[in-house]
Amino acid sequence: MILTKADLRRAALAHRQALPTAEIAHRSQQLSDLLFQNFPVAEWRWLHVFLPIAARNEPDTWRIIRRVWAEGLAARLAVPVVPAAGGLLRHYELRPETPLHLNRWGIPEPESEENAETEVPTSAFDAVLVPLLAVDATGHRVGYGAGYYDRFLAQCRPTTLFIGLSVLTDAPVPRIADVHSGDVLLTAYLTPGGLRWF
Repeated sequence: MILTKADLRRAALAHRQALPTAEIAHRSQQLSDLLFQNFPVAEWRWLHVFLPIAARNEPDTWRIIRRVWAEGLAARLAVPVVPAAGGLLRHYELRPETPLHLNRWGIPEPESEENAETEVPTSAFDAVLVPLLAVDATGHRVGYGAGYYDRFLAQCRPTTLFIGLSVLTDAPVPRIADVHSGDVLLTAYLTPGGLRWF
């Protein structure tokens, strides 16, 4: 069965929203453990991490962030800021002391005007942790539909790893019906059930 992005988005949001908070925490810890087991995080210079929208039961990436800091890894972290007028994401270094606020979508992000000196170019990233709702067997992902991540990933280096994270254990669907030329393929898909490479 071939499903559209809208079909997959609706089903995944409902499935994820039904998960208890404790289950989200447990699965997020599994994601963190699997990331460090399967990828050379300590060798990366820059890792781009999305900060979770708690109300939408997104993966708790703070578990990954705090481990990088706790272990004193050389990898530096950056997070996105969504411009108020739309367009391209901007990216800022995340440090333990970085002040955050919630934007209009409930996403934690740095105050970009106050942290202009910590803006990071897209060419810096060795790996990007990518939010998603569903994925197909070729690595096409379904997000929330605004296209911010596809535009961002298209600007990264060809060697940058794009690692989709999901708290759902759903296998990739065979094919998404309405992919288009602007969609950027994932390198890998990480769920509590394991890792899949594309």
